[in-house]
Amino acid sequence: MKEKVHPKYAEIDVTCSCGNTFKTRSTIGKPALHIEVCSACHPFYTGKQKIMDTAGRVERFRQKYAQRGA
Repeated sequence: MKEKVHPKYAEIDVTCSCGNTFKTRSTIGKPALHIEVCSACHPFYTGKQKIMDTAGRVERFRQKYAQRGA
């Protein structure tokens, strides 16, 4: 590779909001990176689904369409 053309590819520490930490390599240029979702807490990888229902929308939806199916 040519000198001074490519960015530095250094090892960094990645910290997830769930508390999971791991090391990877990146060209970000910072020694650490904070992420919100990782493979330890993402529903696709864990198999656990989280429904964020702050206004009761999911329950209203279920009630509305439960009557039609019966």
